[in-house]
Order: sequence, then structure tokens, then C-alpha cells
Amino acid sequence: MARNTAASLLLATARIYLRNPKAVVLALPADHLITKPDVFLKKLRAAAAAAVQNDVIVTFGIPPTYPSTGFGYIHFSGRNCRRIGKEDFYPVLGFKEKPGVENAKKYLKQGRHCWNSGMFIWRADVFARKLEKYAPDFFPYWKEILAGLNKNDAARIAAVFREIPATSIDYALMEKAEGVLMAKGNFGWSDVGSWVALTDIWPKDASGNALRGQGLFLDSRNCLVYSPHRLAAVVGLQDVIIVDTKDALLVCSKKADQRVKDVIELLKKKGKKIYL
Repeated sequence: MARNTAASLLLATARIYLRNPKAVVLALPADHLITKPDVFLKKLRAAAAAAVQNDVIVTFGIPPTYPSTGFGYIHFSGRNCRRIGKEDFYPVLGFKEKPGVENAKKYLKQGRHCWNSGMFIWRADVFARKLEKYAPDFFPYWKEILAGLNKNDAARIAAVFREIPATSIDYALMEKAEGVLMAKGNFGWSDVGSWVALTDIWPKDASGNALRGQGLFLDSRNCLVYSPHRLAAVVGLQDVIIVDTKDALLVCSKKADQRVKDVIELLKKKGKKIYL
């Protein structure tokens, strides 16, 4: 059942809670790219230590490299920083929705905002208390899931899981919770959530063009091309994304790559589900 991360993490944490309420839970998206795994593991150990020692939820904020409108942001304080496991942990002041371009530029200029990585670390018992205090609409589902797990009642668990609002843990809890710490996630992170993200992953030529498949570039700069089935010739273009698959062709500006989701919604409205 696709119920988003709030339901999934309620169920997973409840299962762990019954085995050991003091256990540390690491909620890590499986589709992110980590290019510095040794640094990542070091920071995870420090974050786990922070969760053990304090009644807090810990998250990683990715230092922004450009004013992205495709990521949520974490606003953190430079004061009362805690040093744990040779890592700095900053108090979180708030989680921000995906901003417009102007706000994204302000966030970068202020220097107190990081991209929201969607990674969270908590003790199971702390999660339960935060849920009860800051997400009271979700706490009854927590209790129902615990009851179902205690009785090993799969049908009851499934019924409750189906009723939990299909929303993210960010919306359900993190944006409301107090007592959240953030460490900077400078471990070579990308969520690979857009075509433009591949620009930092795929090899590039001297003009900044990235290619997978067959293609050539003439007087073009900073373009990204995916064309595995036929030759794509790119002439006189800059900051453009071209994706050529067997049944569809995408051509868009890098600045507009987040609007691919709008194309998907439009295809749904027009009944063109064959392309989804």
C-alpha cells in the first residue's frame, strides 16, 4: 500500500519500539546518491549518539550550492550548537516548503538554511512522545498499530495502515516538532530527484555538457542529453535538457526542470496514461 512516509515510519518505528523503546531508528531514503560513504557513516554514528544522549530528533541538512526551488529547506540556528561525536549539531528553527526563486536566493544569502535531506534519526520512545505532543491526529494510529502488533493481528494492522493519512513525515510531524537537531550533510549527497541533478553526477565535456547515449554538441554549453536509441545533435543551445525515449521526447530549460511534474499532471488530465 502506497501511503507515503508518515504511515510507513509509524509502522516501522512501532515494530522496533515493541522490541526496544530505546532503540535508535534511522530513516534513510533508499534512492539517494552518497559519494562519500565513509563520511556518511561517520556522521550517522554521531547522529545516533546525539539521539541516544538527548530527547531529540536528528536530521541532516545539505549545504545548498544554488538557490533550488525543488527542495524544502531547514532553517537552523548558529547558537547553542552541540558538539557530539566530533560533529556539530544545530538547533532547528523550522522547516520551509519548497520556495520560489527569490526566497531561495534569500536563504542562500542568509547562510542559515540547508536543503532538507529527508533523513531522520530518533529513539523509538522519543518518536512516540513527539508524535503525541506535536502530531496528535496521528497518535491514535500509533496506538492502534501497537495494539495490532502486540496481538500479531495482520488484518488489524493493515486496516489501520490504510486509514493513516497519506502524507510525508515532514508534514505530519517534522514541521511542527520542537527539539530537532541538524548536522550538515556534506557527504556528497544528491537525491537524483530531477534531470538537472544528473549534471553533477554524469561526466561532462569541456563545455559542461553531459551525455548518456548517442549525441554530439556544437556551440552548446551546460546541456544534458539522454538519448540511448538514436543520435541527438545539439546545436547552439545552452542550459537545456533533452530526454529522448522510445515513446516520448522532453526538451526543457534547466531552470524549468521541476515543471516536469506539471507535464505528468497534464497527461493525467488528458487521459494520456500510456505515457506515464
